[in-house]
Amino acid sequence: MTEDRKALLEHYRKMREEFLAAIEGLSDAHMTEPSIDGWSVTDHLAHVALWDDFRAAEVTRISAGHDSAWRMDPAHEAAFSLIAYELRRAMSPAQAQWELEHSRATLLAAISGATERGLDASLYGEAGLFSSHEAEHAGWIRRWRTERRI
Repeated sequence: MTEDRKALLEHYRKMREEFLAAIEGLSDAHMTEPSIDGWSVTDHLAHVALWDDFRAAEVTRISAGHDSAWRMDPAHEAAFSLIAYELRRAMSPAQAQWELEHSRATLLAAISGATERGLDASLYGEAGLFSSHEAEHAGWIRRWRTERRI
């Protein structure tokens, strides 16, 4: 399990480096412009941070011997994502960046302290344990920057 933990921690660190590289140098005006399929870069940051918060809670919950609290079907996930977007879309770029940093630190701490059960990916619901979700968002931001020449 030590190797699994190390690989998981490295995975999340690497994805965050790539995500931060995708947003590096953007002004607040660019960060708040809702032009990435209707979302702003700030919206993407808030979204990724939210899922890190859920994932950290799941690691802690499952490590404590409980079941996943986030078993969603596609309709639940779509409804939840829409509600979360609406609730967080007024977030400033500074707060979204803080949320991103804080949520990742919480996730890494949860993984570092996880039990063997907490590292069993088969026990996770929608939040998942091993996710490439952040890489998808980084890709959309990079594509947007290329198209806009930003």
